[in-house]
Amino acid sequence: MNLYWLALVAAICTSLGGQVLLKAGAVGEGAFITQLFRPSTVIGLGAYGGAALLYIIALRQIPMSVALPCTAASYVAVAIIGHFMFDESLGTQKLAAIGLICGGVILLASAHS
Repeated sequence: MNLYWLALVAAICTSLGGQVLLKAGAVGEGAFITQLFRPSTVIGLGAYGGAALLYIIALRQIPMSVALPCTAASYVAVAIIGHFMFDESLGTQKLAAIGLICGGVILLASAHS
């Protein structure tokens, strides 16, 4: 795995962390403005910015038609994390969709390598 694929993996992981932090900031009472300034929300937004920078590095060598669909791997992780951390449902239909996403990401990544 070269530097650009590592940057893409890091971008996906950083974006995933940002999503989880944004969800954590959204949970609870209070006005929207209060949610915006919660530490988890601010850090989550920063993580998104960092993920964008890493994604730009990845795009220097990985075609966008491959890189962007590979970010769908985060959908899988978010569904699983949402289930365990935030008690979100994970039924048969979601599990089937996760399987299809995984297959598509693997197929795309292997077509380019």
